[in-house]
Amino acid sequence: MAVDASGGMGLQERFGRIDIYLFDQLLRGNIAPGMRVVDAGCGGGRNLVYLMREGYEVFGVDADAGAVASVREMAGRLAPGLAGENFRVAAIEAMPFADAFADVVVCNSVLHFARDEPHFDAMLRGLWRVLRPGGMLFCRLGSTIGMEFEEVGRRVFLMPDGQAWLLVDEAMLMGMTRTLGGELIDPLKTTVVQGQRCMTTWVVRKGV
Repeated sequence: MAVDASGGMGLQERFGRIDIYLFDQLLRGNIAPGMRVVDAGCGGGRNLVYLMREGYEVFGVDADAGAVASVREMAGRLAPGLAGENFRVAAIEAMPFADAFADVVVCNSVLHFARDEPHFDAMLRGLWRVLRPGGMLFCRLGSTIGMEFEEVGRRVFLMPDGQAWLLVDEAMLMGMTRTLGGELIDPLKTTVVQGQRCMTTWVVRKGV
């Protein structure tokens, strides 16, 4: 176990590689003890380390069976009380959770991998479905806010590394917020990674 100079747990050991904007929501109390959190597209669990350590009721899905196995193993070490079945192999548009299941739904760096707009919409509807009224949807996703990319399909753009991403823009995000009946918790925030990508943070409260 990594330790800091005072002999306590090191920051990376305690928080993992949590997204800095998700960490901001923790600091501000928008994700608080007692809340049920679903990580949609959880990967290896980079955003779940702190939540597991602090006893949150966390769940996750990912299409990669290996990633889900890794998260289950991590939960066994950090939060033995969590059931392994909290973490499932599933698509975001077909998550095995009831309607209004979660207080917080996290979808970090996943939506831009949608095949096309109908797939993107299905994924978004899946996220919204499992979120309870009054709950928070936290998304980080690729956008065209701040850089120009070559469009190779309807809202699908060629990225500098050769991948094709479905990218949103400000108008699209604001329109989706209205269509869903949500409201922004924060203004849109975009990080421009020079010559590579733009990542926008979209944080929405579901209407009651």
